[in-house]
Amino acid sequence: MNTTVPEVTFKTRVRDSSVAGPNPFRWQDVSSHQLFAAKKIIIFALPGAFTPTCSNSHLPGFEANYQAFKELGVNEIYCLSVNDAFTMFKWGKDLGTHQVKMLPDGNGDFSRLMGMLVKKENLGFGERSWRYSMLVENSVISALFSEAGKMDNCPDDPFSCSDAETLLAHMRSS
Repeated sequence: MNTTVPEVTFKTRVRDSSVAGPNPFRWQDVSSHQLFAAKKIIIFALPGAFTPTCSNSHLPGFEANYQAFKELGVNEIYCLSVNDAFTMFKWGKDLGTHQVKMLPDGNGDFSRLMGMLVKKENLGFGERSWRYSMLVENSVISALFSEAGKMDNCPDDPFSCSDAETLLAHMRSS
């Protein structure tokens, strides 16, 4: 594959004890370079927070296999969705996610530049990411597992190769 990840700025929220009140978070811009340079990163992208396959299988699979990925030298695992930082935070909290980091692609910039932004208007979702997972080493995509049938308004939600087990098997055999 050997394609460099797109350079974008992610709009994130981080806990900050200097912020008063019941919501002690502040905005922090994070660049692709900051996330991926000089690191071994897994990123998996999915259509949306709180959706059935994403909540029941995709994200939980990466959370459950976190330690196995760490043993293979992975620095971080990011779950990316075309949702805002507030939604991604609440979804991660709702699922009890402790290891996988939530990465909001609120404007779809990263997904668009990856060629993975699709319309899901048939479900009332607007534009969302196609489902995929990838291994990124020092900002270079070394493996990409994209679900078959990528198209706007896909009538189903394929989930057969972007799962944690497929990526884990690939990494173990490499």
